[in-house]
Amino acid sequence: MKKITKYVIKNSLKRIFLYRACLVRLKMMGVEKVFSYTLANETGVTSDQVRKDFSEFGIRGNKRGGYEIDELLGKMEKIFHRNKDHNIVLIGMGNLGLALSKYQRFVQRNMNIVATFDIDPFKQKIRSDIPVYSPDRMKEIIDRFRVRIAIIAVPEVSAQEVCDDLVRLGIKGIINFAPQLLKAPPEVIVNNVNLCDELESVIYYVHKQIKADGQKNIELLYRDMKY
Repeated sequence: MKKITKYVIKNSLKRIFLYRACLVRLKMMGVEKVFSYTLANETGVTSDQVRKDFSEFGIRGNKRGGYEIDELLGKMEKIFHRNKDHNIVLIGMGNLGLALSKYQRFVQRNMNIVATFDIDPFKQKIRSDIPVYSPDRMKEIIDRFRVRIAIIAVPEVSAQEVCDDLVRLGIKGIINFAPQLLKAPPEVIVNNVNLCDELESVIYYVHKQIKADGQKNIELLYRDMKY
């Protein structure tokens, strides 16, 4: 049975991303060992939270001796299965799809977009490093490269139909950039990414902070006037 899906990345996994970025930066600075309180200070959490997150993902360390950065990064590589390549297909070669297809950090992290698909015959004729195929060749390409993950970057009106086709062809994970919540079977992971929602959330917090700062300034002015 299909249902509307919104895969929410666990907060602990989000923090692992932050810890990894911090570790990479420290390693580039020549640091070889790190303590939980260092990671806590760098990422805005507590030392206990760092250790709890590490424990959840099976990462162990020495409380007194700290963590070897290379060892920590190696364990995080295993969490994200960086020891093998992940073949991905991208559906929709509009402006967003084109930008995603050219994003170099995918390759750096062993995420290979092996093919893209678009209904526009003109786009199918354009020469590029990643070929653009007609959607009727999706089964052939997905089977050939044993693809299990797809990116949807098509207009809203086409997104659910594309999702249904991908699920039918064996795709198990979908990143959806179309502004629509997709319906999929429970065993299929769908992460709906709405860029406007993300931007509006930032706008909300910016204005909330401006309002709080304004109120604080009024209170300070009132206090100064009293004295």
